[in-house]
Amino acid sequence: MRKSHPVRRAVLATAATVSGIVLLLSLKPASDPGSADAAGGAPPAAESVQGGARPIGDGTVTGEAAQTQYGAVQVRLTVSGGKITKAEAVQAPKGGQSDQVTSNAVPQLNQAAVQAQGADIDAVSGATYTSAGYKESLQSALDKARASAPADTGDGAGGDAGGGDAAQARTVTGEAAQTQYGPVQVRITVSGGKITNAEAVQAPKGGQSDQVTSNAVPQLNQAAVQAGTADIDAVSGATYTSAGYKESLQSALDKAGG
Repeated sequence: MRKSHPVRRAVLATAATVSGIVLLLSLKPASDPGSADAAGGAPPAAESVQGGARPIGDGTVTGEAAQTQYGAVQVRLTVSGGKITKAEAVQAPKGGQSDQVTSNAVPQLNQAAVQAQGADIDAVSGATYTSAGYKESLQSALDKARASAPADTGDGAGGDAGGGDAAQARTVTGEAAQTQYGPVQVRITVSGGKITNAEAVQAPKGGQSDQVTSNAVPQLNQAAVQAGTADIDAVSGATYTSAGYKESLQSALDKAGG
């Protein structure tokens, strides 16, 4: 039998080596560190507000109260030019040790919300529950602010000259209404001729009034937005607060031009 020629064996070995090199080169880009850097992109810290399909509308908006183990936390935002310019807690845990925790944590959380321009903020050490409630209410406020933003601000060619003014959000605060348990004052945001947000900037507080207010005010706020007028039903168990709310709401509507 004839033996394999040495030249033929060399040619076959060379071909196998070339094939192996080509295969390795085709696999290399998967581990290229440049690909990982590109995938990382820019940090999404500000995307909670400025990113996504819809910006936040200007004005003042209050998130839903978030219940925590030590009490409710509720956040109010002031937005101008599509950015958060101010954040504040209109409700926070109080009484006993909670007073000290709140006085330390809330200013830090307010500052963090403005800096982050969103609800992606770190919890304050020693105030885990308050921080969690703050972030929850902050996100609720952001959601409301987005809902009040004009749906389309980019197409000005097809609309009439007055369309932009009609969609511009305005914030109006009614006169404070005095009740047996304290003043009630309502602030509304109006856009496109409709109430897009309502909130009580003053409400009875202290003792049993805290519980009545925390229960009644969110319902009254929601009713005002749904009705679009001051013709809303009183909340059961909060007759005086409801009456004061309606009076101040009507005042705000009068200031806004009805």
